[in-house]
Amino acid sequence: MSALLPYVQLLGRGPGRSRNLDEAEARAAMDIILRGDADPEALGALLMLMRFRGESAAEVAGFTRGFRDLLADWRDIGAGLDWPSYAAGRSRGAAWFLLAAKLIAQAGAPVLLHGWNSHQSEKASVTAGVARLGIACVTGPGDAAQALRKTGIAYAPLDTMCPRALDLLKLRDVLGLRSCVNTCMRMLNPAGADATVQGVFHPPYRELQADAGALLGQPQMTVLKGAGGEFERMPTKPVALFGLRDGAGWDDSVPALLDEARRLSADDFGPDALPALWSGALHDPFAEAVVLGTAAVALMTLGRAPDHDSAMDLARALWTDRPREVAAA
Repeated sequence: MSALLPYVQLLGRGPGRSRNLDEAEARAAMDIILRGDADPEALGALLMLMRFRGESAAEVAGFTRGFRDLLADWRDIGAGLDWPSYAAGRSRGAAWFLLAAKLIAQAGAPVLLHGWNSHQSEKASVTAGVARLGIACVTGPGDAAQALRKTGIAYAPLDTMCPRALDLLKLRDVLGLRSCVNTCMRMLNPAGADATVQGVFHPPYRELQADAGALLGQPQMTVLKGAGGEFERMPTKPVALFGLRDGAGWDDSVPALLDEARRLSADDFGPDALPALWSGALHDPFAEAVVLGTAAVALMTLGRAPDHDSAMDLARALWTDRPREVAAA
């Protein structure tokens, strides 16, 4: 009998008898999966039943705790801000949010970016953008801690940080649908940073991730519907914010920054545009608004500014004072 069978049965019994897993059950199920004791058929059934029912905050929290157990060596490496990047299928232009992350590091809050991005076009490639900007791509907690001390920012690709999690993410190609694992990667916060910023593609996940964050004891958290599912603010319309402040549920909204109809999907900029904008060789008010607006919300999450206007003022000052050269990683 498959070790996962009791959990599949809880999710899949008939009307009136099935239910979501509680947090302890979800963690126990993930422990079975990560030990390699789950039959592939049972694993697929579990993930797709959760998808069909709609995963709960308790299930996300329980799964996430299981993944975190694999990453104990990453805790306390000195990250001030957790920045996950797991958007799949991102096809539009350059990853401007990477420049916002550099601004946050410049403000003195070490940023750990981590992620894996499937089915991306070359112009939207996060890993290419990381390389062009000289952000250290780290392979372990020691490398990450060193990079955070030296430059204040690092990128940890999931394939080296937690290969087993990547295996589970790649089941999307087999099952044909995303699973709860995608959400758990956004919740992962491997370094245990007090603050995290997260993007979603589907708006209902904003509240789900905030609720899961509360169960996980996350102090500061902001979730928004971002470009391609990344934590990246669209500057041409108001943006709703959800998350946590001092561990309590919180929501807010920020206004549009520009009065124009331009869309990110209309851009042809690729990874080379990132260092160009940072150095000043490229001048593009729309791209700058994406960077500054995204940085402002991150600064609010960190408690560096009491309100949006103050956060925008700080982001503009950081942008003006940025060191324009791009150092090699």
